[in-house]
Amino acid sequence: MTKTELFIKLAQPNKQGVSRWVNVDEFVGEYACLTFGNGASWARKESTLAKKYIVEFDKSITKGNGIDRIRLAGFNDGDYSQHIRSDIKRAIKAQRCVVLGTSDPEVDHKNGMKNEDRVMRNEDQRLEDFQPLSKAANDAKRQYCKDCKRTQIRFDAKRLGYPMSYYAGQAHHNFEENACVGCYWYDPIEFKRHLQEKK
Repeated sequence: MTKTELFIKLAQPNKQGVSRWVNVDEFVGEYACLTFGNGASWARKESTLAKKYIVEFDKSITKGNGIDRIRLAGFNDGDYSQHIRSDIKRAIKAQRCVVLGTSDPEVDHKNGMKNEDRVMRNEDQRLEDFQPLSKAANDAKRQYCKDCKRTQIRFDAKRLGYPMSYYAGQAHHNFEENACVGCYWYDPIEFKRHLQEKK
């Protein structure tokens, strides 16, 4: 078993790729080979683990610069562009960013958790599963989605000055397939349409 496989066995990430914090003092017995040497070794950014997962480190518990604990915070988005059908990519790229109105957008999965099996199968994808976002907007969404998956608390649109938080659902989620629906970042156009209806 590789070190990556051993850590995954120990951390037991859920189907969204999120794990608990694993303290380095758990690297004993079967897991002794995971003990960090100089730096993050088997978990550094070019590692097999970091290519698949978002890896987070905590160095705040003990003095010095050593890693105290490590966790997985979801799947690495870098691999997902290949999972969008080419005709959908072309159609979305021809549109303007739904947030900033700029051209040459990136193709964004509306569901930031990427936990819908249908949407991850190319043959079953629909145009409405995706939206055009500028790089700046997509980078912002990616960070908010990362925080959402880590805390299980959805982004609150009141932070952007809107009078409502969500158009559907509540603040907390449990990684349901429809947990993103109602969030501003899931569909800014739909969010604003619901704002108009409330007036």
